[in-house]
Amino acid sequence: MLHELLRVPITGSSLLVPVYVIAALLAGWVLIGPLHERHRLRRAAVRVGGAAVGAVIGLAAVWWTGDVQDDFGVQFTPVTRMWIAFAFAGVALLLVVAVQGGWLARVLAVAAAGALVLSAGLGVNVDFGFYKNIEQAIATNPYKTRDLPVLADQPSQPEVDAADWHAPAGMPTKGETFSVSIPGKVSHFRARKAVVWLPPAAQVADPPRLPVLVALSGQPGQPADMFQTGDLGSFLDRYAAAHDGLAPIVVSPDQLGAPNRNPMCVDSRRLGRSATYVMTDTVDWIEHHLPVASGPGAWGITGFSQGATCAMQFSTEHPDVFGSALAISSELAPVTGNAHTSTALAFGGSTAAYRAAAPVAVMAAHGPYRDHLTVFGYGSEDAPYRASTETLHAAAVRAGMQTQVIVSPGSAHDWNTVRYVLAHGLPVVLAHLGLPQQEGAL
Repeated sequence: MLHELLRVPITGSSLLVPVYVIAALLAGWVLIGPLHERHRLRRAAVRVGGAAVGAVIGLAAVWWTGDVQDDFGVQFTPVTRMWIAFAFAGVALLLVVAVQGGWLARVLAVAAAGALVLSAGLGVNVDFGFYKNIEQAIATNPYKTRDLPVLADQPSQPEVDAADWHAPAGMPTKGETFSVSIPGKVSHFRARKAVVWLPPAAQVADPPRLPVLVALSGQPGQPADMFQTGDLGSFLDRYAAAHDGLAPIVVSPDQLGAPNRNPMCVDSRRLGRSATYVMTDTVDWIEHHLPVASGPGAWGITGFSQGATCAMQFSTEHPDVFGSALAISSELAPVTGNAHTSTALAFGGSTAAYRAAAPVAVMAAHGPYRDHLTVFGYGSEDAPYRASTETLHAAAVRAGMQTQVIVSPGSAHDWNTVRYVLAHGLPVVLAHLGLPQQEGAL
């Protein structure tokens, strides 16, 4: 019973509409009060005024922290701003009623404030497209852990030939998702468990060596985000179903170390050796534990937000490893907070070193790139990341890369954008990895 409740969708109208209606009724009752109450109109005017002041404070807080200080690294949409204003209004209303007195009014005010805050949380969640149910919100990594043995005979396995491949009898129909521990043997980076997705073709006896896709979450985040929220496994299941079980093996390592950490995918004394963890420890682990093909033509990397910035850093710095990249809402440079803080934390205070680490600078220094694909994506309502993407795209074109830009209509810096770009961008990347051409979006 509890398991079923945890999996109830929290983004559909069947839950949202009742919550919104209850919140509106409770708020209306608290604002107006019983018809027989003395001084009802005066009390109602004070309560409406208090709620309005609370809403203004909420909007001001969003403006200051989001637009002025840029504490979150994204611009909030009008929908999210509206919900935050409602939440602040509910709290302000509760405070006004608490001062005015009356036990029944106070009880109703607590209920109304709680309902408004809950409504706001659900509304913001829908706008960002993050959690689909309660289980997803509380289970950061729901996948069972497996220990994979070292593949001693990996070199003898043939790489997959998509033209000659036929699904063997008894092959699973869907991909398998599980967690693994990838130790930081060289980097000594303390990473959380990674997530691995094996396509049906990788689950058969003596599987062929398949292309590999490294997937990086945003920040804050965890490796499971690209699967739980980004639906990466679902998109690849659709692709595999149409192509005899073929798809890339996906590995989502932890480039952060903790949800709110941002080591910027660089090696630094203060933040740890995140770059070495991904490019040495994770790459070596993949090559020795999974049946993957070799060479940059069979290796790709993708990510969202901070993960997309990392994908751009790694793919531009290491074209000998990654020949394909799918960057969704990438920043122009590795950054935590602002350029000054980032320079101090990770680059020893050297502005020159910080600038040289930006993918635009790397592309200019390492170009021209040969047989290298980068697919960019962003939300149409995400002005800052539209600007950064356009700059990165122009630099990639100058550096000789094959490129494509995908714009998610009506979305911003959120997971709705991620899912749209994955659905439309993955087919292009998969074809560049040597897998069969997919007609249309996934």
